[in-house]
Amino acid sequence: MSRTARTVLVALVLVVLVVLAGCGGGARPTGELADTATPTGTVTTTGPGVDGTLEVHFINVGQSVSTLVVGPTGETMLVDTGHYTDDGAYVLTYLERRGIDRIDHLVVSHNDADHIGGNAAIIDYFEREADGIGAVYDPGIAASTQTYDRYLGAVEEHGVTLYETREGDEIRFEGVDVAVLGPPDPYLEDGARNENSVVLKLTHGETSVLLTGDAEDDQEAYLVEQYGDRLRSTVLKAGHHGSSSSSSGALLDAVRPNAVVVSSAYDSRYGHPTEAVLGRFADRSLPTYWTATHGDIVLVSDGRGITVRTQVAAPTDPLTLRDADDADPGNQSVVADRTRLGGGEPTTRTAAPTATDGGTPVGRLVVSEINPDPDGPDREHLDDEYVVFENAGNEPLDLSGWTVEDAAGRTYTFPDGYVLDAGATVTLRTGTGTDTDADLYWGSGAAVWNNDGDTVIVRNSDGDPVLRETYS
Repeated sequence: MSRTARTVLVALVLVVLVVLAGCGGGARPTGELADTATPTGTVTTTGPGVDGTLEVHFINVGQSVSTLVVGPTGETMLVDTGHYTDDGAYVLTYLERRGIDRIDHLVVSHNDADHIGGNAAIIDYFEREADGIGAVYDPGIAASTQTYDRYLGAVEEHGVTLYETREGDEIRFEGVDVAVLGPPDPYLEDGARNENSVVLKLTHGETSVLLTGDAEDDQEAYLVEQYGDRLRSTVLKAGHHGSSSSSSGALLDAVRPNAVVVSSAYDSRYGHPTEAVLGRFADRSLPTYWTATHGDIVLVSDGRGITVRTQVAAPTDPLTLRDADDADPGNQSVVADRTRLGGGEPTTRTAAPTATDGGTPVGRLVVSEINPDPDGPDREHLDDEYVVFENAGNEPLDLSGWTVEDAAGRTYTFPDGYVLDAGATVTLRTGTGTDTDADLYWGSGAAVWNNDGDTVIVRNSDGDPVLRETYS
């Protein structure tokens, strides 16, 4: 479902609510998702010729999980929302600090309270104060908890489209192939929630990330039997927070990941990740990243390889994973590059002047100043968030149709006829105002530039990159 196809289908929502209240029985609702389903058992992969980057953020939410996916065009997906004990606070803070003003796809891996804890708060916030929720995707197995009731109440109150989602369904996500590999139809184990998690394989070029929810031995066995080597992924998110009942040897051998990510608390009362599962990772020499010690973990794919960024440079040897200190959930420190998984060096675009007739540059655009973090709440001071560009060349520079974008793909286009004189500067402000020669306004209703680091990318009117400036 594209981000422009947000249709509020109240009748559909009510049908789904009735279906879900019956513990997963009954027919799935008809709608765009069902109409565009791919054949069961297929996993589509894209070629290496891809544009932009895919970001997968594993947010440190303690004994829980929440995963933010940002596509090459800025389209967003949020898979799970953390534990009911913090009511989505960690996730909301993370999203706001990164200027996320819309969730195009909210995916519920399954309806346990440690995965849907922030659903109600996040739906309410984005529907009331931001740009909304595009659609919610749910495996359709109810839970008898207040957390689940609040989640469905928020869906109904705001009229958000809700899809019961199964293996073979399609979630359209521009620039990324999203294969839905579970749950199957009929459900496994009489509808046990863990064993019927929504399982997603995200593919961007030659890279992929496999998200398995809380899938345990039965669903993992089903995945291996159904897909085999097609499960092969660059990174695996360990199932069920690193429980011994998940991340089986058979699954690991089918996925053959370059690295594994575990999301659980440092002092998990369940012992997650367990020594047994860490032993399986160690037997296969799998670098392991744990939110409890590495903090927030961000995977950045350029389609050729994945750069791993973490808040803390903690051990990745599974057998020494616990030697590091606790990384508190909600920690605001920035992430830094730690390693590269495949694909050689990251794809970079270097600054280049624009030329006519293949000869002398007519101008040279540079970034002279960035203010990503104005005083006070970002949303109240958007005009004070800005980037200053300078024409460092000797001739005027016609910027008509040139674009400015951030790492998430949010894009501003310079107006037709805008020329920046030699030696002159122009300030591009995030908020709304009247354009002048010295000040241009993005017109965004939310912050664009991340406080803790981002990339300014400028392309000319032909779409060719001419400037890339990263700050941290």
